[in-house]
Amino acid sequence: MTRTSNLHRLRAHAIAQSLFPPTTLRAAIDRLGFIQADPIRSPARAQDLILRHRVKGYCAGDLEQQYPSLDVEEDYLYAYGFMPRTIWRLVHPRSRTGLSALEKKVLDLVSRYGPTHPRTLEAHLGPKRVINAWGGYSKATTSALEDLHYRGLVRIARRENGIRIYEAAPPFDESASPAERLRKLIMTLVHILSPVPEKTLHANIARLRRLGNPRTILGEMLRAGELENETIDGVRYLWLPSTHFKDLELPRVRFLAPFDPLVWDRRRFEHLWGWPYRFEAYTPAAKRVRGYYAMPLLWRDRVIGWVNASLNGGSLDVETGFVQKRPREKEFRTETDAEIARMEKFLNV
Repeated sequence: MTRTSNLHRLRAHAIAQSLFPPTTLRAAIDRLGFIQADPIRSPARAQDLILRHRVKGYCAGDLEQQYPSLDVEEDYLYAYGFMPRTIWRLVHPRSRTGLSALEKKVLDLVSRYGPTHPRTLEAHLGPKRVINAWGGYSKATTSALEDLHYRGLVRIARRENGIRIYEAAPPFDESASPAERLRKLIMTLVHILSPVPEKTLHANIARLRRLGNPRTILGEMLRAGELENETIDGVRYLWLPSTHFKDLELPRVRFLAPFDPLVWDRRRFEHLWGWPYRFEAYTPAAKRVRGYYAMPLLWRDRVIGWVNASLNGGSLDVETGFVQKRPREKEFRTETDAEIARMEKFLNV
């Protein structure tokens, strides 16, 4: 095959793997395996923008509203987000030793009171503040809750006006060996980001060293045929065996979240679609190239540009930019209007 046809096939694989036909919220989360979360609303949060393509009739905020009734957890995988409880159980337990005196007090209070708002802990333990990971200040009780959550000692029960409500996490079944958990987590990451560049996979499984040697396990999996691979332009891609997708070019426009699994890996993005995409929300305004929250624009099997969408006086404003020329087909204009209409319905505008 030629280089062009190989890239075309990889793009088709990536799109079909991630942009499956819309289904129920629970089924979509199970199929995706992980949905990255981000608090910025421009025009909606990343988790909602990701799910709207994959859930029938999805509206912004549905995940937060339905979260308590779903078999889903908020936690950290390769980023912070939402995952099926089956995957969450592979992630934990993380370290449970070396708790500070404050963390022990916080854990005791949460265990006694049940679902707990951080303000409740502040009333018991005081409003002391500490320096957070970004150099700013956080309340000490909130910082303790976040550390306990990362360790798997508390979980997010729900949110109230966006604020996390914590409760004690259930005990974890530790019958699976660390090596078995590591193998399953590698398979999970390959599934989520398939076809995934080997370098990207290595960078993300390196965080799992507490479970064993990720490089050794990955090498064993490749030799055993548990993963398939192919090298194109010097980039080695990995995916699960027997993953075959029809080569479809559906004439549809989609506005993708900056953290959508289809565009999440910036190195893969540039290789498959031929231009560098960067998330510029934290870039000084004068240095932005494409906009504060530019969303990649997918047309058929190509990401051809970006969109900046904002709510203004109760209406949705959409500005588009293109890497090369705007497509001239009438079909593209029709599909762009249809995607804007879907976005308005999703936002309840």
